[in-house]
Amino acid sequence: HLRGAVRELSGLVSAGWKHRKACGDYFQLEPSQEAAPALQAPPPDAEPGPSFAAMGLQPALLAGLEGLSIGRPTAVQRLAIPALRRGRSALCAAETGSGKTLAYLLPLLDGLLSRPEGPVGAVAAALCRPAGLGVRGQLRAPGTGAAVLLGTPGALREALRRRFLALGRLRWMVLDEADSLMDDSFIEALEEILATQVVVVGATFPTGLSQTLGKFTDVGRFVTLATQSLHRLPPHVQQKFVRLKGRDKLPELLQLLKERPASGGAVLIFCNSASTVNWLGYILDDHKIKHLRLQGQMSAAARAGIFASFQKGDVSVLVCTDLASRGLDTSSVQLVVNYDFPDTLQDYLHRVGRVGRVGSKVPGAVVSFVTHRWDVDLVRKIETAARKRTGLPGMDSSINKPPPKGG
Repeated sequence: HLRGAVRELSGLVSAGWKHRKACGDYFQLEPSQEAAPALQAPPPDAEPGPSFAAMGLQPALLAGLEGLSIGRPTAVQRLAIPALRRGRSALCAAETGSGKTLAYLLPLLDGLLSRPEGPVGAVAAALCRPAGLGVRGQLRAPGTGAAVLLGTPGALREALRRRFLALGRLRWMVLDEADSLMDDSFIEALEEILATQVVVVGATFPTGLSQTLGKFTDVGRFVTLATQSLHRLPPHVQQKFVRLKGRDKLPELLQLLKERPASGGAVLIFCNSASTVNWLGYILDDHKIKHLRLQGQMSAAARAGIFASFQKGDVSVLVCTDLASRGLDTSSVQLVVNYDFPDTLQDYLHRVGRVGRVGSKVPGAVVSFVTHRWDVDLVRKIETAARKRTGLPGMDSSINKPPPKGG
């Protein structure tokens, strides 16, 4: 399922892409299946897996799922919900767009609903990027009596410092988008957390995650819940790689946007820096292409407002940094353009995962502009993984192995 305009018929299409003569070449990974792996039905001879009702979730939650038109559990939800309802601490690893948020949120809410007799207080801190869940008014004042607390690491640290928050009655701790949370200053805050059920969630995991977690909790008690598609290229999403000179990127992008049908869904254009987002925005203004911009130098409130406007469909083009590659519900997006090729394979997986998500109407497509010699190194690894049908290299394998004793 790989085709392209190539100069060599043998070996990788991208093998000679460091040479300037390769400019203009491209190759395309064609979808090998229609549905996202998370939604694929199990093979005929396998057990179909439990329904949400069979998992024993509270009726109120089942009604809520029905109201959201969510019918059957995805692969990660079938794995995670029973384990988390049993109180297991877990590393929950699944591909982007596979339904991880519900996989941890349903058992957490089920636990709250099943214990109405006692005060719950601040029983859970679900830590994620604020734009990811559009949280408003987080950590504003003490004594709000909230049962679920959503916040960033910085906001949590500040709340603990100012005594807005006490962790004495904490029952659940969810670390979402784990690869972006594991810095030393955050670990200091986590060391205050004692015997809680900890759920670490992500589509990619940083190297040494087990050792980092071991600083504040017993990793030996964690169960690993990992889907088979973890760290693999999405097999239902078309991915095109175009070798270009830097000066040709802008005309190529403008042509892509102008050729796009009016019914073509939303577009995410990824850049590697805020300055490129702003520069590209001015160019799109000149060409009368309506768009929004999202980058880290904006305030959290501004970012949340911009993304909410994009989700509503007011504007169908969003120019952004990797800030938009994690945690955001982008089920309306049908095209991702890597105007700048991402710096890492993890970033590539997160960006590609903005299309073809659970809840998306169509699988969507990704177009990547490849201009630098160091971009070619990553493209070769992606092409090799596609040909061999293996996961991308260099991802942390320690999530499947317990850390060494005394390490």
